[in-house]
Amino acid sequence: MRIALVHDWLLNIGGAERVLKVLHEMFPEAPIYTLFHNPKFSQSFLPQAKIISSFAQSLYRFSGSHKWLLPLLPAAIESFDLSKFDLVISSSVTFAKGLVLRPRTKHLCYCYSPTRMLWDWHIEYQSNKPKAKSNKWKTILSQHLLRLWDLSAASRPDKFIAISQTVQQRIKKYYGVDSEVIYPPVEIARNSIINYKLSTINFFLIVSRLHPHKNIDIAIEAFNKLELPLVIVGSGPDQGRLKKLIQRPDLIKLTGFVPDSELPAYYQNAKAFIMPQEEDFGLTPLEAMSYGKPVLALEAGGALEYIKPGMNGEFFFAPKAEILADGVRRLNENYAQYNPEEIKKATEPFGRPHFEEKIRSALTSLGWVA
Repeated sequence: MRIALVHDWLLNIGGAERVLKVLHEMFPEAPIYTLFHNPKFSQSFLPQAKIISSFAQSLYRFSGSHKWLLPLLPAAIESFDLSKFDLVISSSVTFAKGLVLRPRTKHLCYCYSPTRMLWDWHIEYQSNKPKAKSNKWKTILSQHLLRLWDLSAASRPDKFIAISQTVQQRIKKYYGVDSEVIYPPVEIARNSIINYKLSTINFFLIVSRLHPHKNIDIAIEAFNKLELPLVIVGSGPDQGRLKKLIQRPDLIKLTGFVPDSELPAYYQNAKAFIMPQEEDFGLTPLEAMSYGKPVLALEAGGALEYIKPGMNGEFFFAPKAEILADGVRRLNENYAQYNPEEIKKATEPFGRPHFEEKIRSALTSLGWVA
């Protein structure tokens, strides 16, 4: 059977891109269709993949930002001719689920969430736009029109896979369809020698893209007051603002982008992991847990499905610096009771072998034959 993979866009590394890479390694002959991509990134991240972009590629190159292209992207995803394929797997944050396929072509959608700017985050999306009334009404109208398309697009896959129970509930609420939960594949720590050495140890660790909704600012504010070491790994548009918030650069460090080959050293040398934001699932906390590190997470989203207070971490109960700081104190007080081996063991059901087995089973239910 001929298989194709479809992903919204390929611009940088995130959780969705890591899942796509695993799917590509499962089905190396399958081409990857995407609305647009950064060739430099995609060639280094997926060097063996055949990547096919839509007509939006030239527009993206001209505009330099996908945000200007949003009204065109439904048409772009529908323009792909996938008639020669028997099975399509879409890796969908926004538009990839909206493929228009032949009746005989089966479509499995691995869904990270219903499009957040149109559904559960639609008010926040409006508030981040220019304040002029004319622009606000344009945003509201464009959201409405895209929402109508998104609802139609959600009826097209033959089978929905949700990345967590949290996302499964959203898919049911907003799209009215049932889905199966298959957790994303976590990069489980291996007993290999870590050659990359760090100059500091026993720090609290965050690994995240630097965007405002990631709540990194409240973590910095909390650790300014706690006067404890915090290392923040990642890059993004919020980096400049966050750097200005740091009062103790000797204790709080922004590393910028760190390649995957160096990440294990940060996990291994950390005391604990901090997740200050709500995530649909959250790969990096589980990666930290696979090194035996407890996690302090906001009590929301996917973290509810794997954080067990007193066993592998703690929750803090609202995205406020003082409440996060209380959570850090509680984690420190309970630190002796965390068993690193038990924490590691709890990550095994989230490993890649389980993901691959469940994906193959889902494909078999659609008639796929290996």
